[in-house]
Amino acid sequence: MSHESRGDIAPSVEETAADIASMEIRGAATIADAAAAALAEQATFSTAETPEAFRVELEAAARELYETRPTAVSLPNALRYVLRGMGGETVDQRRRSIIRRAETFRRDLEQAQETLGRVGANRLRDGDTVMTHCHSTDALACVEAAVSDGKHIEAIVKETRPRQQGHITASDLRELGVPVTLVVDNAARRYLDDTDHVLVGADSIAADGSVINKIGTSGLAVNARERGVPMMVAAQSIKLHPDTMTGHTVEIEMRDEREVLEDGSYSEITGDDSRGDDGFIVENPAFDVTPPRHVDAIVTEHGQYPPESIVMLMRDLFGETTSDPWE
Repeated sequence: MSHESRGDIAPSVEETAADIASMEIRGAATIADAAAAALAEQATFSTAETPEAFRVELEAAARELYETRPTAVSLPNALRYVLRGMGGETVDQRRRSIIRRAETFRRDLEQAQETLGRVGANRLRDGDTVMTHCHSTDALACVEAAVSDGKHIEAIVKETRPRQQGHITASDLRELGVPVTLVVDNAARRYLDDTDHVLVGADSIAADGSVINKIGTSGLAVNARERGVPMMVAAQSIKLHPDTMTGHTVEIEMRDEREVLEDGSYSEITGDDSRGDDGFIVENPAFDVTPPRHVDAIVTEHGQYPPESIVMLMRDLFGETTSDPWE
């Protein structure tokens, strides 16, 4: 899309939007960082003569970015955070406020995972065993910080089928020197008796504290609550989802059935490499929703929160829920 076709939107903003849309830029933190940088570039580029015209330009740039991946929660969060910092009675004052706000966001984002890890490590005691599900660098940051503090931590790692991301977690933990026991998903309840904390990440977190994460998280949470094992969710604040009042309103991605059928189990047992049109239906949801009543703490770079209080952090960082991130 040309610069002229969208008025006074900076070419660099349009390039960033195109890269996000094509997934050249991907991943929650990378998308958020790029969006904040693009708004700062728009502020620098602007030749607006009035504060109101400057605001309109920044909102147009935000809209250009937002429309690329409206379901990527870190994107509107970055736009909200930066635009909420716009202040001043002149164009130059507003320009400086946007640039400072974007710089603050990007600096905090760069440090967020390390800070989150230190917060989460405070909940882990020397000699604790954690049970993990899927692969989360935020969750791993908590263990890494605890180990750096000299605590001895062990881990029970669920394989997390069908993609078996737990194997990645097991490898990462071994690199940290953490003793690992790898178990199949169905063995989780048995090993909860040997577990001090369930530690998982999050794809996103709704305003009521519901946690949207890899399929199987909710079942693990129910079993952990029944066993009296506390569940800690580690998630950077860019994962907070102020547009979603409850997790059950989040659209759950359904992934390719081949992830299930090509796991080896179906073809090896039946001798059939493909399923005919009259075969069974395969559903492969990527995520599920864990209600806040099954979560003991949500750990972010801003501190740890009971799930019912996470909405306060959302409002402090990103404002009230709106349909558009620039309002």
